[in-house]
Amino acid sequence: MAWKLTNPESETDDPEKSLGWDTPQNTLMMQGFEWHVPADQKHWHRLRMALPSLRDAGVDNIWIPPGCKGMDPNGTGYDVYDLYDLGEFDQKGSISTRWGPKEELQALISAASDIGIGIYWDTVLNHKAGADFAEKFSAVKVNPEDRNVIVSKPEKISGWVGFDFPGRKGKYSTMKYHHQHFNGVDWDESRKQHAIYKIANSRKYWAQDVSDEHGNYDFLMFANLDHTNPEVRADIFKWAEWIGTELPISGMRIDAAKHYSAAFQKELVDHLRNTVGADYFLVGEYWRGDVRHLLNYLKVMEYGVSLFDVPLLGRFAVTSQTERSDLRKIFRGTLVEQSPAHAVLLEFYNTLSHAYTQKQPGQSLEASLRDILTIITPFFKPIAYALILLRGQGQPCIFYGDLYGIRGGVGYLSLPSCKGKVPILMRARKLYAYGDQRDYFDKKNCIGFVRYGNNYFPDGLACVISNMGATYKRMYVGISHSGEEWTDILEWCIGTVFIDTRGYGVFPVSAKSVSVWVNNKANGRRKLSQLLYYLEIKPSFEV
Repeated sequence: MAWKLTNPESETDDPEKSLGWDTPQNTLMMQGFEWHVPADQKHWHRLRMALPSLRDAGVDNIWIPPGCKGMDPNGTGYDVYDLYDLGEFDQKGSISTRWGPKEELQALISAASDIGIGIYWDTVLNHKAGADFAEKFSAVKVNPEDRNVIVSKPEKISGWVGFDFPGRKGKYSTMKYHHQHFNGVDWDESRKQHAIYKIANSRKYWAQDVSDEHGNYDFLMFANLDHTNPEVRADIFKWAEWIGTELPISGMRIDAAKHYSAAFQKELVDHLRNTVGADYFLVGEYWRGDVRHLLNYLKVMEYGVSLFDVPLLGRFAVTSQTERSDLRKIFRGTLVEQSPAHAVLLEFYNTLSHAYTQKQPGQSLEASLRDILTIITPFFKPIAYALILLRGQGQPCIFYGDLYGIRGGVGYLSLPSCKGKVPILMRARKLYAYGDQRDYFDKKNCIGFVRYGNNYFPDGLACVISNMGATYKRMYVGISHSGEEWTDILEWCIGTVFIDTRGYGVFPVSAKSVSVWVNNKANGRRKLSQLLYYLEIKPSFEV
C-alpha cells in the first residue's frame, strides 16, 4: 500500500514543519504485522519502504514481531528457538527468519530512527521450541483443565528440551539448554503422545504468580522455561541487555505475561531500566477480560509497565454485536477508565503468540475469551478507532491489517477497514486531538465529545457517534470558534455546521456511524481533505 497526496499545499501548512519537531504532539503506536503477512523473508524490507508514509500519517512507534529464529523457516518467532539468532546463522533450515535477514532488520531500525520512529521488540521468554534433540527424564501428566491436578504416576518420557544452537557456535552466548532448565513439556517423543507433562523433580513446580486459569496457567506450549533456574535467569537477563545494545530499539512488548512469574518479570523490567534506559517503553500482553487482573499485575510490577486494554476490546466487540447497546457504558470496567496512564488501546487484536488456538479470520484469541471477543462488526470499527485515537486517555495502537488489509489465509480478500479512512483519523489525532475534553455521554445510542485544543494545536474537534439511526448532538466548541464553518473530515456526513455566537454547533451523524467535525480553515485541514489513500495490490506483497 502507498499513500499519495494530490495538489499538495505549501510546507507551512504542515504543523510539524511550521512548529518544529520539538512541539509536544500526540504519539501513536502501530502493530506492524498480522498473521497472514507472507512468509517470504521480506517483511523487514516491506516495513522499511512503508516508513515515510507511516510517519506522514502519524505513526511514532512500531511494534514489530519477534525477530528471533523460530523452529523452522516459517517460524514466527513466537515459536522461539534461539533468542540470539536474529537472522544471522544457518539454523532450522534458513539463515533468515520468516521476517527477513538480520541486515534488513538493522536497516529497518536505522531508517526508522532517522525519521523519528521508534521500534518496539516483541519479547517471548516463557518457552522454547524446535529443540535440537530429545532427552529422557521423569515427568507426570497433569489435567489440562486444572494443571494443579496430577493424573499419572511419574514415568520416563522423552521430551524435546535439548538446545545447543550448533549454527551459532557459542557466539553472543555459550548457554545450552537441557531438561533441568524447563518445568514442563507437551509431547512425549518415545510414545508419540501429546499431553501436558510436569517434570517430576522436588525442585520443579509451576510458578504461583501467574494467571489462575486452568488452575495454574504457567504452561502454555512447547518446552516451558523454569524461571527459578539460575542459569535460565542469567541468560535471559543477559539477552535482554544484549538485544537493547545490539539494536537501537525503543522498548519491548512482553508476550504472554500471564504465563510466567510476575516477580521474575518485575526483576527483568528493573534490569532493563538500570541497563538499557529508564525511558524504555514496556507493554505487557496480559490477556484477561476482567480489569481487576490487569490492575493486580500492574501493582506487582509497581506500575513500571503498560498493558493492552483487553476489557476495552471486549467492550467494543460486545457493543458492536448487541442491538441497541448502551454507548454510555463503553469505557465501564476498562483499564483506560481505571488506570489511563498504563492503558494501550486496541481496536483489534492479532498476534501470532496464540496461533495454535486461532479460529477467527485474521485474529487469534485465548480460548477463555474467544466466545466473547469473536469479532468487532465492520460498522463499529471506525467508531472504535475514533474512540481510541481522538480522546485524551490511553495510548492508542493501530493494527497493520486494518491499515493495509489482510491478503491471505482467510479465504477472501480483506481490504483496509473503515473504507480506507483509518489514516485520516490517525492524522486528525496529530492535528486536532489536543487539550481539554468534554464528554456528551447523555444518550444511550448517541454520544459525543469535544477536544478544545491547546496553544500549539488550537483548532480542536467535535466527534459524534451513533449505533442506531441518523441523529445529531448539540455541543459547545468555544466562543472563539463563533462564525466558523465545520465539516466532517470523514465525509460520511455531508453538509456544513455553523458555530453560533455562543460557541455551539449542532453536529449530525449518520446511522451506525461516526462523524468528526473540524473547522474548514483549521491548520492542515485542506491538506487533510485532499489526501487520497489508494491501495495498490501486488502478488505476495511485492515491494
